[in-house]
Amino acid sequence: MTTLIPLIIAGAFVGWNIGANDAGNCIGTSVGSGLLSYKRAIILVSIFAVAGGFLQGGHVMKTIGKGIVTSELPVLAVLTALICAGVFVTLATVLKLPVSTSEAIVGGVLGVGIAAGADLNLSTIFAIARVWVICPILVGILAAAIYLLTRLLLKRRGGSRFWQRLPQVMLLVSAAYISYSLGANHVGTAMGPIANLGYSTGWLGLLGGASLAIGAMTFGRRVTEAVGKGITQLDVVSAFSAQMAAALAVHFFSMVGLPVSTSQSIVGGVIAVGLLKGDSAIQPKKIAKIAIGWVATPTAAGVFSFCLYKLLSALTT
Repeated sequence: MTTLIPLIIAGAFVGWNIGANDAGNCIGTSVGSGLLSYKRAIILVSIFAVAGGFLQGGHVMKTIGKGIVTSELPVLAVLTALICAGVFVTLATVLKLPVSTSEAIVGGVLGVGIAAGADLNLSTIFAIARVWVICPILVGILAAAIYLLTRLLLKRRGGSRFWQRLPQVMLLVSAAYISYSLGANHVGTAMGPIANLGYSTGWLGLLGGASLAIGAMTFGRRVTEAVGKGITQLDVVSAFSAQMAAALAVHFFSMVGLPVSTSQSIVGGVIAVGLLKGDSAIQPKKIAKIAIGWVATPTAAGVFSFCLYKLLSALTT
């Protein structure tokens, strides 16, 4: 119990950071398009993220727990990985960067795993890295297809009140779905290192979902604004297309146990629909800034966690 308390605090800290940084990926488009107020949107993302984490968060949790580092890590190593990942995501949130929290925690786990001399599963590590590259491209293609089909459907159905309001309902559904997918994928990301020590994934999923919801409620506005308005201006149809494509991809990879980036997914969708609307709608400087964060996050988290664990190990022995 003595060691469990600091682990819970560290895991909840990472979950809080994920909620703060990734809430914008779920509702930024809804808020940016003007459909939902920020307060209503944050309630929606909180409810569905908790549900996703509790019901389906165990798949990714197992991968993070024993898929990257196959042997059990020392408690100090788990704490180091969680703290390093949380700190990096906190800095990104302050800077309004929708970075990959998955990359932060995977980098942290890999760094301490190497420092501790643990057994690494290279095939799983390479599979995760490949998915990080593939996922935003896949989401972009899906988002473009959904956007074109939705526009065609609405255009052919005429201008009745029902068809005018349908896009708004679709956007709400997609916001709820991507929030659920966020919980299913990223609760496992936050709590996976603790699962490495053999603790049950059930209560860890509930704890992670609650921490994520609190993070979204208390500190999620900055990244929400960056995603909703910082890359390209979105109408309701384009916002729905980006969110639904991201939700489908994140949910799929959650079911196969692979941690993916909700940030990369939604940004890939937003860029795709932005290009369909015209190149002038895209802000290249903002995209470049986000891309730098994606590359720097796992690298910095891995190096920092490696060095910090080595230092702490030396001090405690």
